[in-house]
Amino acid sequence: MDVKEILRRVDHTLLAQGATWDEIRQICDDGMKYGCASVCIPQSYVRRASAYIAEHWREQGSWLPVCTVIGFPNGYSPTEIKCVEAENAVLDGAGEIDMVVNLGWVKDGLYEQVEDEINAVKDACDGRLLKVIIETCLLTEEEKIKLCAVVSRSDADYIKTSTGFAGGGATREDVKLMVEHCKGKRVKASGGIADLKDAEDFIALGAERLGTSRIVKAVKALKNG
Repeated sequence: MDVKEILRRVDHTLLAQGATWDEIRQICDDGMKYGCASVCIPQSYVRRASAYIAEHWREQGSWLPVCTVIGFPNGYSPTEIKCVEAENAVLDGAGEIDMVVNLGWVKDGLYEQVEDEINAVKDACDGRLLKVIIETCLLTEEEKIKLCAVVSRSDADYIKTSTGFAGGGATREDVKLMVEHCKGKRVKASGGIADLKDAEDFIALGAERLGTSRIVKAVKALKNG
């Protein structure tokens, strides 16, 4: 697969707790230079990153949407707080929102509440893309399939495998399951995508987005090699 086609699907990601502005600025530069789908960063940097991209995207090569995360990484913030987070992110310039579902509700079988929360957050996104993180490594296969049905019925745009903070990331088996069971929604694989071969495999299985910090690094290494 063409490297540029892979990069067009990459949400170039930095969500480490200790991420600094210099590091955020660098991944913004890389995301613009290499034509990534977005840069996925902590909400506290969204306004500054949006302004930076607006100022520099022409010299770097391409426009770059800013993505951020809400209810992250645990998912158990009240719905009202998640909505406020989404509204604030949109005001600061975010074009995409990745939210974590309430996993306690999932374990309790409260799937209607999960769906209602997704739709409330989507309303708060004011037309921006919403990706729903289900944290596959913490779920049974039955729970994954039920959440696929929930997201399929919801107003969200994507279902996403993982935060990368719960001890596991995307697997080929989970992406295959999500593509099969989540009808009418796109799939984002995130966490543990280590190299271009991984990226190609996930795309071949049907993932339309990849959340990773490593693909741009791999492309840089190829160019420098």
